[in-house]
Amino acid sequence: MDGNREPHIVVKDLTMAYGDFVLQRDLAFTIYNGDVFIIMGGSGCGKSTLLRHLIGLNNPAQGEILFNGVNYWQAEPQQREKITRGFGVIYQSGALWSSMTLAENIALPLEEYTDLSPRDIGEIASLKLALVGLKGFEDYYPAQISGGMMKRAGLARAMAMDPKILFFDEPSAGLDPISSRLLDDLILQLRDSLGRTIVVVTHELASIFAIGNNSVFLDATAKTMIASGDPKLLRKDCTNPVVQSFLTRGGEFSAKTMAREEC
Repeated sequence: MDGNREPHIVVKDLTMAYGDFVLQRDLAFTIYNGDVFIIMGGSGCGKSTLLRHLIGLNNPAQGEILFNGVNYWQAEPQQREKITRGFGVIYQSGALWSSMTLAENIALPLEEYTDLSPRDIGEIASLKLALVGLKGFEDYYPAQISGGMMKRAGLARAMAMDPKILFFDEPSAGLDPISSRLLDDLILQLRDSLGRTIVVVTHELASIFAIGNNSVFLDATAKTMIASGDPKLLRKDCTNPVVQSFLTRGGEFSAKTMAREEC
């Protein structure tokens, strides 16, 4: 337990492997309710693979992943499905159906998994788009909007079923600095207004320091986690040279980045 915060996801003794090839071992960390939790590390360390384990796409070679105390991989199928229904996943590209309007993209999971009327589904789709700043874009197709808007539309779709946890895979990839900043601000607004737990895979320093309050650092060489905690505190206090090099990037961290995180 971290103060009075309740654990939302607990990872214990997790080993990730592809056959005999071990990618990461001995992973152990806690994601608390309301965290913006950052999965970070250098290229090839297994960040996206860890995300796939957390959303139930990859089976652990060893260890446990618990959601509110329930071991996902030991749960009955119905209970596992219930846990998964509480996930919202936002992929790098937005992963929208190009032949559907934004409203139709958001309506798709509601049509598939609820008994709501078409009118109610339409109202929910409009509400979700409004939450991400896309009110009035219901009838637009993905090809008609910018990359930043597409990311926000993907977020609106991920929120369609009111998930308890939002998972982001490199949300700032391909975005210009202004669009990236706006997306970071939106992530914090959603966390604060809706009380969601948010897990983000990213290597972008500005985003890490602007939104993250908890993290795990994976190392490809050691094949395990070498740090965890608030990224700002890791930058300040962690003595591991690999972590320090990543979080400062040889002087890349600047007064401009610091000014952003203090806004």
